[in-house]
Amino acid sequence: MTITSFAFRTDFELNSSVGTAGVPGVGLIMLAMVLNQVGLPVEGIALIIGIDRILDMLRTSLNISGDAACAYILSEREKRKNNKRVNG
Repeated sequence: MTITSFAFRTDFELNSSVGTAGVPGVGLIMLAMVLNQVGLPVEGIALIIGIDRILDMLRTSLNISGDAACAYILSEREKRKNNKRVNG
């Protein structure tokens, strides 16, 4: 594998995975794309289908929990900022 090929694959995989974390069930589609890109047989997905649903639920719940925590933290920071402005 050349450095150009490696860079292209890395870029493709990173950009493809950015929007899929919060979407349930996309993990297998992404895995198929990556396996196809690397040149491995896509039939290997059959080995992990049994446990992927559980892992997918865990990934999705972790992503949503992280998003909610960040939203809460930003909300509290904005409240403090507004209180400082009002109280002076």
